[in-house]
Amino acid sequence: MRGVTVLDLSTVGPAARCTRLLADYGATVVKVGAVPGRGAEPIQPPFYAYSGSRYLLRTAIDLKDPEGRGAFLDLVATADVVVESFRPGVVDRLGIGFKDLSAANPRIILCSTTGYGQDGPRASWAGHDINYLATGGYLAATEPRADGGPPVSGATIADAAGGGMQAAMAVMAALIGRGDHGPGVHLDVSIADGVLWLTSLALDEHLATGADVGHAQNIITGRYACYDTYQTADGGWLAVGAIEAKFFANLCRLIGCPQWVDHQLDDEVQDKVRADFRAAFATKDRDTWVAELAAADTCVTPVLSVQEVVADAQYAARHAFVEAATEPDGPDGPAPVRFRQVGPVLAGMPHPEGPVPIPEPSRSDTERLLTAAGLTPSHISELKERGIVA
Repeated sequence: MRGVTVLDLSTVGPAARCTRLLADYGATVVKVGAVPGRGAEPIQPPFYAYSGSRYLLRTAIDLKDPEGRGAFLDLVATADVVVESFRPGVVDRLGIGFKDLSAANPRIILCSTTGYGQDGPRASWAGHDINYLATGGYLAATEPRADGGPPVSGATIADAAGGGMQAAMAVMAALIGRGDHGPGVHLDVSIADGVLWLTSLALDEHLATGADVGHAQNIITGRYACYDTYQTADGGWLAVGAIEAKFFANLCRLIGCPQWVDHQLDDEVQDKVRADFRAAFATKDRDTWVAELAAADTCVTPVLSVQEVVADAQYAARHAFVEAATEPDGPDGPAPVRFRQVGPVLAGMPHPEGPVPIPEPSRSDTERLLTAAGLTPSHISELKERGIVA
C-alpha cells in the first residue's frame, strides 16, 4: 500500500483497527484529531494501545470552524481514503460528507464505520463490542456461563474482525476497483454486519434446514467430547479439536480411552466419553500432556495465558513481537523508553528492522502536512494562532 494516503478521524475502536492494518501494510496514515480545548475531549487510548501509533502522522483540526474544514478538505484533495466513525449523518452536518469530499477529490474513498450501518432501525443506537456480538448471534451460539447466560468475550472480536478487518478489506478492494482513473466510493461498514458474517455458518445452517442452532448444536459448537476443553492435574487446561476420525482415534488411544474410538459422534454416550476424558486428563500436568499429544496428530494444544503467549516459542519463531521505543523529545529530553508490542503479524506486512519508533502522542505534523497540501506558511501560522489547527 505504499503511496496510499489515509486520513483517519477516529481515536479508538474499529476505525482505528482498520487504519492500524492499513499503516502496517504500508499506507501513510494521518490521524486527524480535535484541537485541544475546543469542544469535548476525545477518548485518548493508553500509549501502548493500537500498537502505540507506530508509523502514524498526527494533526489537529477544528472541523466545526469553516477555515478548519477548508484546511481538512485541502488534505483530502491529496489523499486517497478518509476513515471515520461518527454516528450516521454527522459528517454531512460537519460539511465533510461524501459529496463534500468528492467535490475536493473525485477519487476519494470514504469509509464510514458504525455499529449498525448508515440505515435500518438500529442505525442510531450506541453500542460496543458485546452489543454487536449479541445482535449478530455470536453470543447465543457460544457456550453459556455457569448461570446459563451468554459469555463475555475475552477479545474484541466485533471491533477487530467484524469492524476493523472488514473496513480494511473494503478499503483495499475499493482502491483496486477505483484503479488509476475511476471515481471514489462511500463504504458503509456495519460492525454488526461483520459479526453476522462471522456467525454465518450457524445462520446458514438455520436458514437452509430450519434447525434450532446454538451452543452444542454441532461438532464445532461443543456437541461432542472431541471438541472441548479439559482440566489437567496442575489446574491447567487443554483445548481438544479432534474433529477428524483419525485424530480422534489417536487421541483416544494415547490417553488410555480406546473404548471410545468408534463412538466419536454417538450422542447417547457423550456424557460417558467426557467423563472418561476428564478423568484421563486429570492424571497428568498440562505440559506433560502437550509433550505427549500435541505433535501426535491429536489436535491438542495448551490453553495459554496472555503471559504465556508473549513468551511462547512458536510466536518467537514467527517474530510476532517487536521492540518499540518512544522517540526522544529533543536533545535534552528523556531517553527513549523501550517496550515490546505485537508486531505487523499478518501475511504480507513488512517486518520492521530494529526497534519501532513510537511518536510522542502530543507531537504534531500539521505544518508539514498542510504545507504539502498547498497552504502557505503565513496561512498555517494564522490558523495555529487562532486555535483552528494545532
